[in-house]
Amino acid sequence: MLARILSVGGWTLVSRATGFVRDVVMAAVLGAGPVADAFVVAFRLPNHFRAIFGEGAFNAAFIPSYGRLRATAGDLAARAFADRILGLMIAVQLAILAAAIIWTPSLVGLLAPGLPPGTFDLAIALTRITFPYLFFVTQVTLISGILNAHDRFWAAAAAPILLNVSMVTALLLTAFFPSAGHAAAWGVAAAGLLELVLVWVDAGRGGIAPRPALPRRDPAIGQFFRLLGPAVVGSAGVQLAMFADTIIASTLPTGALSALYYAERLYQLPLGVVGIAAGTVLLPEMTRRIAVGDVAGAHAAQNRAIGLTLALAAPCAVAFLTVPDLILAALFQRGAFDAAAAARSGGVLAAYAVGLPAAVILRSVTASFYARQDTATPLWASLTGYAVNIALKILLIGRFGIVGLALATSVGAWTNVLILWILALRKRFTAPSRPFLLTLLAVAIGCMLLAVVTWFGRAPLDLWLRPIAGSLSDLATLLALGGASVVVYGGVLLILLRLFRVSLGRG
Repeated sequence: MLARILSVGGWTLVSRATGFVRDVVMAAVLGAGPVADAFVVAFRLPNHFRAIFGEGAFNAAFIPSYGRLRATAGDLAARAFADRILGLMIAVQLAILAAAIIWTPSLVGLLAPGLPPGTFDLAIALTRITFPYLFFVTQVTLISGILNAHDRFWAAAAAPILLNVSMVTALLLTAFFPSAGHAAAWGVAAAGLLELVLVWVDAGRGGIAPRPALPRRDPAIGQFFRLLGPAVVGSAGVQLAMFADTIIASTLPTGALSALYYAERLYQLPLGVVGIAAGTVLLPEMTRRIAVGDVAGAHAAQNRAIGLTLALAAPCAVAFLTVPDLILAALFQRGAFDAAAAARSGGVLAAYAVGLPAAVILRSVTASFYARQDTATPLWASLTGYAVNIALKILLIGRFGIVGLALATSVGAWTNVLILWILALRKRFTAPSRPFLLTLLAVAIGCMLLAVVTWFGRAPLDLWLRPIAGSLSDLATLLALGGASVVVYGGVLLILLRLFRVSLGRG
């Protein structure tokens, strides 16, 4: 299982690396002005719907249903189930696409009511280009779920790379489009088709590619929708909080939406490479083990996944908290992205870092419930977390501005995870072991020393490197600080784990 987590995480890392290239190009070409704000809105709309009806909610219902059907009724029954779900999904997505194209002004007005008139009109035009991405990527989600259930992870993890490549290519061809925003939007639309081709080809090679079929009522379909309903509502809670971010940010001065976007991109790096990768592999693993009665093995797998996730992601949270402005300046400050934009995004990144540990383990914690086909408990936990999130946004926006939005998101994430963890312990859906608790202690000590290194090491390194590196001094300082951090954190963690006689691979 750990090998599969690292495989998915490796492909996701490549995806995030190409995503970084995409964001560097976006920052240089679009900057942080009205065109960038319009594109961010157009890019968010299909992604909000994808997150509600696709990835999280769909996988929570589909993978346990498909996996259990394979175990109890065989591959043919599972294949027929997937075919019917695909047929239904295509019909629903065509209806959503048609409605979105017709009522685009209303959707943009709902998501970003504070945009100036010119930016608002551009956001409408760009949204009509990007929205077909949703039609393709929801099918990608279904096929990826099938691949994951058959322990085929690479294509689903690699598919987002095509989005980055497509957008970068389009942005480099901006001269052939009405604006840079139009170029980026067409890159998004083309990427959806490319991703679908990739996963469908891989599924075809494995003999598991679904074919659309007319849905009909049967126990498997009924159980799927009983699981999907609460999962969709729970995912909608996440998206409502993000909708609130965009709505509120659109009322702030120009550039707020862009600052939120670039900080989110860095925040999503450890979340995707580590947190989502672990959750992607853990859910089918726990489903299989629980289905055959190996509850202890399922709990051990969960402990391994959470321990590894926190060990890899916690250093990112420390860096985002201690040197966020340096990170943004080194990575994005060029072209139309100036020092003021880097400072705004840095403040947002630090606020997101507060909730990063909770966010990266969320999928691994919810696996306790989804593997048992319980989607109702995560629903109520997520709704509680996002109620706290939205309430805090309203309270904090006046004093902290855009940073208050990110801080509210962090508090909401901790609320969600803590509720789920407490309920899982009460239901005996999880069982923290001694090696797991010692791993958490080692990670905590390593992070405290890492914070000292990054906080006090930045100024001397910058003073030493600035005369040498010149305009690249921020990047040079970040690389030097990163190298020192890897040595300190990695060394301390390995020493403590050896002293505690614990391996990250043990549950």
